Amino acid sequence: MASLQIIKRRIKSVKSTRQITKAMQLVAASKLRRAQTAATAPQAYTAAARQLLLSLSGQTATVGHPLFAVRPVKRALTIFIAGDRGMAGGYNANIIRALVRHMKDIPANHAAIAVGKRAAMHVARAKDVDQIAAYEVETGNAASDIALPILSEVIRQFQDNEIDRVDIITTDFISTVNQNVSIKQLLPVQLPEGTKPSGEATMEPNPEVLVEVAVRRVLEAEVTQAILDARASEQAARMLAMMNATDNADDIIGDLTLVFNNARQAGITQQLTEISAGSEAVTA
Repeated sequence: MASLQIIKRRIKSVKSTRQITKAMQLVAASKLRRAQTAATAPQAYTAAARQLLLSLSGQTATVGHPLFAVRPVKRALTIFIAGDRGMAGGYNANIIRALVRHMKDIPANHAAIAVGKRAAMHVARAKDVDQIAAYEVETGNAASDIALPILSEVIRQFQDNEIDRVDIITTDFISTVNQNVSIKQLLPVQLPEGTKPSGEATMEPNPEVLVEVAVRRVLEAEVTQAILDARASEQAARMLAMMNATDNADDIIGDLTLVFNNARQAGITQQLTEISAGSEAVTA
């Protein structure tokens, strides 16, 4: 009887856990729909911004632009985007591993801007990286509240020669079941290989101003897209993780129910056997 009570308590405990994981799955699915729409909506604008920069890349105005300046990397800065919460499978762990590998690949002093509570926690514990700023990835508007303040600080430090390279680590949202961690170089702005100055073109107001505006717009689009992709990827990873947890809970409940029924049947059989044996002993 004691073992049956233990099994019943375990079944009740797993059912409670299943209710939690199911609720988290539904919440993540609801947030994913909004995040996916937000991530896919500006993709056309981001592609157009890249194409504009590509069309300007051959102009002589880009050659002397400070954001195109390539110099030896003594201090590197990484914009590191992870999640605000856990319970998302390997989502945060994959991004942290990418940051560790990235820092090993670039022999320099490292600084980081953390986007997401999990990113900030990791950078705060790291001894070999300085945390310049931290943001919550789910807070406010991705462009105005996160991307623009980050870019303002990053561009200032790059132009003042405080940092020599800027990269961004995020998770590209491809589909609900497919998200890939990516590392992209933001600064110095990279031109396509083999690009050569093609001379001046007729532009209004002038090539220098147009290149300045275009570069900042492209960087803003890249960082905003990275944040939106990270938001969608986190919700997709959490939804899948909670779905798997719910399925595993169902399997455990089924197995425990079978064990409970077998133990109860064995107890009933034993009681019947004892009653029969007692009856025979009395009649004898």
